[in-house]
Amino acid sequence: MPDSAAFAGFPQWAVSFYQQLEETNTKDFWAQHKARWERDVREPMLALADALEDEFGPARLFRPNRDIRFSHDKSPYKTHQGAFVGVATGIGYYVQVSGEGLAVGGGFRAHSPAETSRYRAAVEAPASGARLEQVAADLVTAGFTLEGESLKTRPKGFAADHPRLELLRRKEMMAIQRVGTPPWLGTPEAVDHVRAHWRQVRPLVEWMTEHVHE
Repeated sequence: MPDSAAFAGFPQWAVSFYQQLEETNTKDFWAQHKARWERDVREPMLALADALEDEFGPARLFRPNRDIRFSHDKSPYKTHQGAFVGVATGIGYYVQVSGEGLAVGGGFRAHSPAETSRYRAAVEAPASGARLEQVAADLVTAGFTLEGESLKTRPKGFAADHPRLELLRRKEMMAIQRVGTPPWLGTPEAVDHVRAHWRQVRPLVEWMTEHVHE
């Protein structure tokens, strides 16, 4: 990306493109639109990441191709473009554009059973567990959804009446707010909104960094 490129927002075409891709996820369709995808999706995402780097750190853009080696779904392309600022393995800030519009958040995606074990140990501990409980409640109140893989039953070794059983069931936790397509999405103001959302999830990212990262 040229040094002069500044974030100007995500064009409406970006959302429309992913809506169409959900219906026609083929290599031919991608090839027909790749040049405009570069201009109206990838370059704005790079510019957004660049605008936020001073405060949050460098972001990695995810590849558009799906890994279909072990999947029954052989659709070749992801139906969203995401970017992730990693502060530790699986921990950081996330943003994506898709056919539903913008989604913003952050938290922790588990990459090993050891990480989930450290997470649960910190949830069980009174002080750190109570802190996460409050952070999670604040995020839900602010409009975020707590996402990530979770057990339907209680994990082994924990009491059935544990006061934070819902948190203990989780193997990971991401707080995501699905913003959609507000009027500011196609303007430079979008960077301020993403920054504000990332600041809201910072307490969750910091908790995960302190207690889950080895």
